[in-house]
Amino acid sequence: MRILRIILPTLILTAAVSCGIYSFSGTSIQPDVKSLSVEYFENKALKVNPSLSSSLSDALIEKYRKLTRLDILSEMGDMNVAGEIVNYDTKPMAVTKDEQASQNRLTIVVKIYFTNKLHPEEDFEKTFSAYADYDANEMLDAVEETLCEEIIEKLVEDIFNATVANW
Repeated sequence: MRILRIILPTLILTAAVSCGIYSFSGTSIQPDVKSLSVEYFENKALKVNPSLSSSLSDALIEKYRKLTRLDILSEMGDMNVAGEIVNYDTKPMAVTKDEQASQNRLTIVVKIYFTNKLHPEEDFEKTFSAYADYDANEMLDAVEETLCEEIIEKLVEDIFNATVANW
């Protein structure tokens, strides 16, 4: 009886994972979905960071590659993530008593078009936004790369969760 209490839950969990019902990465991808494509993100923001499009696209591809069982295709897959960078802006956030900015915020906004050829009810068009703050005494050029990495990480997590984790 004791062995049964140990083996039975293990068998149930193994079956759930292998059938695609549950994933340790938190994804909930239908079992018949086998592939995904991520299109290059066009930068339509007024201010353009030249490496942002490729960095965002590459980070998304890597996230799906690491945390899903999907084949990543360069042509249209069962699921497709497309998008565009619609805003890249920095603004003062905190002001000192003598009305000088003490902190600035870099914000990146991305519009995502997600399609699932096999389950079109999951399709969506949604805007994602993330930001990072930096000291106003620093020039954006000096901290931009680090800020963009931080923001891209947040955006990728949000987009991943919206597309395959159903959060």
